[in-house]
Amino acid sequence: QVQLVESGGGLVRPGGSLRLACSASGVTISPYAMGWFRQAPGKEREFVAATGWSIGPTYYADSVKERFTISRTNAVHTVYLQMNSLKPEDTAVYYCAARTYSSSSYVYTTDYDYWGQGTQVTVSS
Repeated sequence: QVQLVESGGGLVRPGGSLRLACSASGVTISPYAMGWFRQAPGKEREFVAATGWSIGPTYYADSVKERFTISRTNAVHTVYLQMNSLKPEDTAVYYCAARTYSSSSYVYTTDYDYWGQGTQVTVSS
């Protein structure tokens, strides 16, 4: 059973930065892909970024391109989301996701079979 634990959320001013981390435990094989989604109050969960585990490339939602960067440390099954130039509209609960099968799709919640419990990111002055 794969377990995902997110960390690094918090309160930041507009224009600031945060780095989220997601550690996977209970992994017997390397995940094929890991991703980040977010859900703001009253809205559906939406795709933010994703990466294949052993092979690039990376994928980003248009709303975060050039501001967010997803990266990974394979040896410890951890994926990161560096968030720069944060905006109030980035405020949401951020969820880490993983899948252990091969697929060409990365942007839908149904593309993943494991989820973390989420970490709150609030961008406010």
